[in-house]
Amino acid sequence: MAPYLLIFFLFTNIASSLLSEEEPVAIVFRFQQYLNTTSSFLSEKETVAIISRFQQYLQIDTAHPNPNYSLSTAFILSLAQAIGLESETLEFVEGKPVVILKWPGKKTHLSSILLSSHTDIVPSENQKWVHPPLSAHIDHNGDIYARGSQDMKCVGLQYLEAIKRLKINGFEPVRTVYLSFVPDEEIGGKDGTGALVNSKNFEEMNVGVVLDEGVASPDENYRVSYGERSLWWLVIKAVGSPGHGSKLYDKSAMENLQKSLESVWSFRASQFDLVKSGLKKEWEVISVNPVFLKAGMPSPTGFVMNVQPSEAEAGFDIRVPPHADSTSLERRIEEEWAPASRNMTFQFKDKFPTVDKFGNPAFTATDASNSWWTLFEEAVKKAHGNLAEPEIFLGGSDARYFRERNLPVIAFSPISNTPILHHHHNEFLNKEEYLKGIKVYESIIKTFASFDEPIKEGE
Repeated sequence: MAPYLLIFFLFTNIASSLLSEEEPVAIVFRFQQYLNTTSSFLSEKETVAIISRFQQYLQIDTAHPNPNYSLSTAFILSLAQAIGLESETLEFVEGKPVVILKWPGKKTHLSSILLSSHTDIVPSENQKWVHPPLSAHIDHNGDIYARGSQDMKCVGLQYLEAIKRLKINGFEPVRTVYLSFVPDEEIGGKDGTGALVNSKNFEEMNVGVVLDEGVASPDENYRVSYGERSLWWLVIKAVGSPGHGSKLYDKSAMENLQKSLESVWSFRASQFDLVKSGLKKEWEVISVNPVFLKAGMPSPTGFVMNVQPSEAEAGFDIRVPPHADSTSLERRIEEEWAPASRNMTFQFKDKFPTVDKFGNPAFTATDASNSWWTLFEEAVKKAHGNLAEPEIFLGGSDARYFRERNLPVIAFSPISNTPILHHHHNEFLNKEEYLKGIKVYESIIKTFASFDEPIKEGE
């Protein structure tokens, strides 16, 4: 901190304390709080440059269905070069670059640290935003409006800014630190992280722990996830004899589908009731939500109104916690939701396992048995952050690919006092919150990269 700022702080606070008869110890406490604010560790010039880089990244259009990965890749590589990181760009699928950055550690025999992020974002309904979703507009409160400001371009850039500061301050990692900037997380991630974890490149990285995206917290406590509900995208199809719109008969396609919908809705209500009653948290139950209905014969003006269709379909987004009985759910789908006896069939558009490759529930330990978790808690505390109770991530992320390989993954975004706006209109992140997150990652990366004890047998 510049000396004149220290003098100004002490002068103004001592003067106010004389007027209010405040104890000196209170002045010291408030001075410590001031030191912990984001602006106190950055000059005004640094702050402007950091926020400008964040805005530039947010302004790159990587929204589906046509993400501009070439531009985002060039941007990330330019930052990596400026910081002095090694880089490699992989393409397991043409046109879908996986950028890997490397900060070599002094003890290469130890497992490495992977800071994972994705470059793609979901599309936006532009007319429903107060500021254009690719503008990265900063309002009078310092809120930066942009798609990806929370999910998750913020985290990717915070990794880089934190490493830049560590390098400036002369820190040298014991363990190698990798950063990944991957495509397609928002559409399943199979051509990004899914391809990476199954590659020889990943094997050679010798990853021991992964940091991945989390979610914003409306209060002062950072949210952190140790697992996630597995994504099952289910489509059920009903068939039946077509008929005139005026005719009443049994087992039409629409009737068969309606019975299935009633069964699904009953199960959904039973799970939701557990949450409403307080018996379980939302991430502890199986969620089932209908996402589309498809039936009827199209016509130039809509649908043919006097013909009962011979086929009807419905799609569902299902999320299954790692501790849930997935076998029982599969049996329910086959016997109740889409029974063959009612001319029903089903298929999964996507389905991720709830267990790792060893058959164990796919989650990361959050106790003393996991050294990385202990280090993580210590690092956040050093950065003057508070953690909420660890939870299961409600949605899905690339973290599942790592957990399937039995790797510890901590899903964390240092965003507090901010409404959760992933995939919502008017997604934003306050610039002070963004800057504070850099300080948090600086602490985490330094703590992880300094840990020189073997974690796994054989390291």
